Amino acid sequence: MNVRTEKPIDLATCIDLESYPVDRLGSAEGKALLTACQRQLADDGCVVLKDFVRPDMLAQLEAETARLSPQAHLNATETNPYNSAPDPALPQTHPKNRFDDRTNGFVAGDCIAPGTILRTLYHHPAFKSFIAAVVGVEEVHEFADPLADLVVNVLKEGRQHPWHFDSNDFIVTMQTRKPEAGGVFEYAPNIRGAQGENFEGVQAILDGDHSALKALELTPGDLQVFFGRNALHRVTPVIGPRERHTVIFAYAREPGFVGRPERARAIFGRMAPIHEDMLEREVVRADSLSD
Repeated sequence: MNVRTEKPIDLATCIDLESYPVDRLGSAEGKALLTACQRQLADDGCVVLKDFVRPDMLAQLEAETARLSPQAHLNATETNPYNSAPDPALPQTHPKNRFDDRTNGFVAGDCIAPGTILRTLYHHPAFKSFIAAVVGVEEVHEFADPLADLVVNVLKEGRQHPWHFDSNDFIVTMQTRKPEAGGVFEYAPNIRGAQGENFEGVQAILDGDHSALKALELTPGDLQVFFGRNALHRVTPVIGPRERHTVIFAYAREPGFVGRPERARAIFGRMAPIHEDMLEREVVRADSLSD
């Protein structure tokens, strides 16, 4: 782990606050922004704010993740959409028994220094209040997980993040480097939820029926808020030598969220002390959905 300290950056330096007045949510402009975001999120579980980061900061933003990229744990394994073990009691065609290559890399949060654009946004009260308002909660809480709180996802040529569901209710991401081709974000909004797992719908997508899918070709500086707990999604293989970098700002509805130890070990190649402690006790999710 190599953490480099940066000179602090303020919010106005990072964000186009004229277009996205996240620091003035009570103003007419702030309310209009929230209404537009909430409407889009309600429609398909995803909202993208184009050019959220100021154009003059994009080079620095890309440099931050480019500098971190060599520290990514490159994970090459097979996974099903639920990041779980296969179930021999179910047919081989069942989604829980459908595995694909996961070949992406992750830079853990404890590698990302204070003072970076990434840390400035993640910890800033105005940014967190904006995210909370968009997803419809009174407050969002930073992860208590020192590895998974703020993460850089790295996809090299030919690598992908296959079909999966997220372990937390919503996810906030920002692309910082776009590949030459490929690396497209595809998702099926609200394919599962309180109504149940909808294994039939998931299986249809895995079998090649993509009629329910939406696709996004994101560009550096775009902010994405996504309900990934209930949406099956993936990133298609990257084409060309230019890496795809995406930052994950991880927040939870309740304080104290920590990812499962086995997931930390798989994604980051290691555990933090808090994960070691979790091995000694049983962890129960707030919902009954498969992880």
